[in-house]
Amino acid sequence: MSCRSKARFLLFFIFVLGLPAVHAQSWKTLTAGIDTNLRGISAAYYSADPSKPLKIAVWTSGSNGTVLRSLDDGKNWSRLSVRGGESLDFRGIVAVGDQIAYLMSSGEGDKSRIYKTTDGGKSWQLQYGVRSLYLQTSSRVDENKSFFLDSIACVSDKSCLALGDPIDGKFLILQTNDGQNWKSLPQQNLPTALAKEGAFAASNSNLVVESESELYFVTGGFNARVLHTTDAGKTWSASPVPVAADNASSGVFAITRSIESQIVAVGGDYSNPTIALRIAAVSSDSAKSWQPAAQQPTGYRSAVVSANEKSFVAVGPTGCDLSNDSGLHWKPFSGPPLNALFALDANHIYAAGPKGTIARFLVAPPK
Repeated sequence: MSCRSKARFLLFFIFVLGLPAVHAQSWKTLTAGIDTNLRGISAAYYSADPSKPLKIAVWTSGSNGTVLRSLDDGKNWSRLSVRGGESLDFRGIVAVGDQIAYLMSSGEGDKSRIYKTTDGGKSWQLQYGVRSLYLQTSSRVDENKSFFLDSIACVSDKSCLALGDPIDGKFLILQTNDGQNWKSLPQQNLPTALAKEGAFAASNSNLVVESESELYFVTGGFNARVLHTTDAGKTWSASPVPVAADNASSGVFAITRSIESQIVAVGGDYSNPTIALRIAAVSSDSAKSWQPAAQQPTGYRSAVVSANEKSFVAVGPTGCDLSNDSGLHWKPFSGPPLNALFALDANHIYAAGPKGTIARFLVAPPK
């Protein structure tokens, strides 16, 4: 090999090794300082004027009955009031546009509810709660313990699903097909939970709804599994995930899927958030089989999103990590403590966290 060839090879080798580093990652704080722990965030395009470009509405939610909305991509925020929900912990929100959004609170019994607004948060309709569950079940549910909602997701403005902790040994799956009326899947079709297994209401990202017939959700608490249905819940497949599940505070917390159908799951132990073992795993066969990430994130991660075909972002209370190779290798980058993520598209990724922090993920162009 000539000197010139060697030089070209060396430059190419350095370039390949440096690919992840040429795109500098950072977070732009949009707002902070509110007395709330934000765990839900969502965004949607909307049209205020058909003759002008689309705008972005961002909605976020959290403890102390907090719901915030921005109509200008996070520049300005307004706090919305949910009558009767002032003390609730709103851990899930789904933005349909600037006027329509679904809102889910988590907690035992009557603290778990589903609301909807169609007027930009001026008013909220209570669509589902413990009383609704009583009317749909043959046996009375212990409202202090059994009924606990974990996440909510939609495939359209009228078709949504919600996941709840096991009742009588089966996970609760609620659905609406008209945007108004929620009901549980038939008891015989609900997926069976293992002993001590549940789901975590940490970031509204343990449920992925691909269509009205296909969904995934992840579990924790002495177990770490992905459950998957392709026939609207008539049948379910389950696969173990190589993520920490040694106690009640560990398991899989979030799942996401790229447009290339690579699935990434993250979690760990939220009671020991600095332990960087068995945090992330990947699947390339629709969750049938899983392999652990070769280079793990740097601690417990509560949320993950797909940034593009091969890039994924994960966040948690101890920081942030990025993978540019479909979830196989993760590298930390600077950022605030965060709980939840939402990717509207590759250029609009939002996060929410403690102390009312809302941030946007930024990628600098290569130099």
